[in-house]
Amino acid sequence: MKTNSNTKSEITFQDFKKEVLQDYKVAVTSRECSLLGRREVLTGKAKFGIFGDGKEVPQIAWAKAFKNGDFRSGYYRDQTFMMAIGELTIEQFFAGLYANTELSEEPMSAGRQMGGHFATHSLDENGDWKDLTAQKNSSADISPTAGQMPRLLGLAQASKIYRNVTSTNSKKFSKEGNEVAWGTIGNASTSEGLFFETINAAGVLQVPMVISIWDDEYGISVHARHQTTKENISEILKGFQRDKDTNGYEIFRVNGWNYPELIDVYQRAGKIARKEHVPVMIHVQELTQPQGHSTSGSHERYKDKNRLAWEIEYDCNAQMRQWIIDNNIAAEDELKILEKDIKKAVRDGKKAAWSTFINPILSERTEAVAILEALVASSPNGIFIGKLITDLKALEEPLRRDIISMCRKALRYVLGETTQEKANLQNWINNYFSKIQPKYSSHLFSEGPQSALNQDEVKPTYNEDSPMVDGRVVLRDNFETIFNNHPNALVFGEDSGHIGDVNQGLEGLQEKFGELRISDAGIREATILGQGIGMAMRGLRPIAEIQYLDYLLYALQIMSDDLATVQYRTRGRQKSPVIVRTRGHRLEGIWHSGSQMGGILNLIRGIHVLVPRDMTKAAGFYNTLLESDEPALIVECLNGYRLKEQLPSNLGEFKTPIGVVETIREGEDITLVSYGSTLRLVMEAAKELQAVGIDAEVIDAQSLLPFDLNHDIASSISKTNRLMVIDEDVKGGASAYILDQILNVQNAYQYLDSQPRTLTAKAHRPAYGTDGDYFSKPSLEDIFEEVYNLISESNPEDFPILR
Repeated sequence: MKTNSNTKSEITFQDFKKEVLQDYKVAVTSRECSLLGRREVLTGKAKFGIFGDGKEVPQIAWAKAFKNGDFRSGYYRDQTFMMAIGELTIEQFFAGLYANTELSEEPMSAGRQMGGHFATHSLDENGDWKDLTAQKNSSADISPTAGQMPRLLGLAQASKIYRNVTSTNSKKFSKEGNEVAWGTIGNASTSEGLFFETINAAGVLQVPMVISIWDDEYGISVHARHQTTKENISEILKGFQRDKDTNGYEIFRVNGWNYPELIDVYQRAGKIARKEHVPVMIHVQELTQPQGHSTSGSHERYKDKNRLAWEIEYDCNAQMRQWIIDNNIAAEDELKILEKDIKKAVRDGKKAAWSTFINPILSERTEAVAILEALVASSPNGIFIGKLITDLKALEEPLRRDIISMCRKALRYVLGETTQEKANLQNWINNYFSKIQPKYSSHLFSEGPQSALNQDEVKPTYNEDSPMVDGRVVLRDNFETIFNNHPNALVFGEDSGHIGDVNQGLEGLQEKFGELRISDAGIREATILGQGIGMAMRGLRPIAEIQYLDYLLYALQIMSDDLATVQYRTRGRQKSPVIVRTRGHRLEGIWHSGSQMGGILNLIRGIHVLVPRDMTKAAGFYNTLLESDEPALIVECLNGYRLKEQLPSNLGEFKTPIGVVETIREGEDITLVSYGSTLRLVMEAAKELQAVGIDAEVIDAQSLLPFDLNHDIASSISKTNRLMVIDEDVKGGASAYILDQILNVQNAYQYLDSQPRTLTAKAHRPAYGTDGDYFSKPSLEDIFEEVYNLISESNPEDFPILR
């Protein structure tokens, strides 16, 4: 179904006609898929539909300018484009609508995303990079409006890096930085802050990015007059238009129903971005949306008769059809035959996709019924099980949920029986979950050999004369080794470049490695993260620096919705191993010493969350991650940069293991678990507790996601029989998560002789100053007294109540 890209200035009329009719065929095919797709939802075969009808012709023009190596970062209206570049067939379109879980049938997400969310495969079945320069690429879509924009920035910046940093390893990723990143967004979503942040950042960075704004005047039911000043996004952004004296954008406006003008604009836009490495904006106006926003509603509810009549007349497919006839490219009878054939092809493709989806489920039902019928014959409660079988057989279009639900219910009728038939059903259910559950739950993290969990620990080594230095020097010198050894590594963020970050962990590195590898960025956390996501998707190893943990909240939506789900939503066929560097924990004041770990832990599953207690541990995490292929957040201790540490002799080589705790003090009476800056207070408290006869074992969590994979904490509790988790987050935050892991995953409750305790910060943000910290977060005395009181409960004679 792929459209041709014949842009030669001189072609025969027959060649021209063939190309135009092929384009029209793609447009009509896409429209028929949308129309039939809506019917499949309304009849119940599919759950939800959101389609690209009304945007077909501009997407065909875009496809003609899109070349191998280029990347798309779009949204859920781009089905025609994917068809035009040969990456979406009719069968795959409907397989996505039905949520087919087979990647071979539904290559976009294996049924994990609703239809309209598109991706190509950057990785092979082993998780290794494919040659991205030899294929047309689409980064995996997300639903949140404008959420694709920050990633688009990074995809474009990768070309700038590959063009200008000659030391990078660009094999499989770039050919001299000639690739363009193409983005799409609806006009209403340009109201989002992520859009404006990205537009500004791309203008500053001057990267080869082309953004298409599909403008049909509505955002669901809300007209543009409620969305955009002057009702025109390109009008209010015309200050970004570049001229000979300033950087900026090349800005085009074009009507979305004008086929020849669209071809011309997209060709020019692609050439400008590719050759001059500048961003381009294309405002595609006068588009329609024939079926409304989605299958959840009808646009007749909010569009008046005049608008609906206009949409019929200026439908892009109808306009292209009339243009073909008016210019004697094809007669109406010829087009009718073509359209009839397309309708049949779409119907046939839909039927084939449905058969491919439903037939395996029907086979699974047949297996289940046979198991249940055998159970009926052996059980006194067979009549009840028979009813379940009847209900299951009656389903014309069963889902897997229906099959396994009936089987699990059947087990309840044979609770007291011990028959082979019951055992067969139990085994079938267990095997079914083993087979089916991964279709929905695999690839939250990397499952290949490069997984961060496969990286073995390498301990720091020290010479006899290894100096004691500020912790920030350990980081700095380790980073220098990283940038020498990893040519695709780079770091960027607020104050990261010229001054070497606010804590001097990158001191002097910009002078050594250049402004493109050690870069400053504006105050724009979401697009700093987006730079990292996009560049990592193209083979670079970015370290995106968010200056303080508190500021991560600006980027948390992108971390949660985009970065954390990349491997999952592509079932392991895309990855973005960006490292997010930040600093946090105890310092001063409401806005610079928060600990939002509870929220972070719950929102970014799919990203490793690492909380090193010192800079040597932090450096080891960077070394580990750069040997792996997974994203991570590293929270350095904000008050640890000037504390003395011994400088390792094996910089760049030592590796801190992920998902492994460290026992830093052994004891017999109680297990204390903490991390980060608070751990230092716990260690001091343990020494003072020892003075009164309490022997505390202290464990550094080090890694929160994943957490203590070896269950070393449970082993400790089996010895001490008591547990306290000390955390500077609010009650119910990270401490609750840690406690859940210890009690419910490690089953350590069985070893406890006392109620497990948590000691956390107060519910409010920390007040300013030293006293503010003392009265807001766990203090040394708080830790001492809480542990003492816990021990006192079981032995009040030896440990009388303090107060």
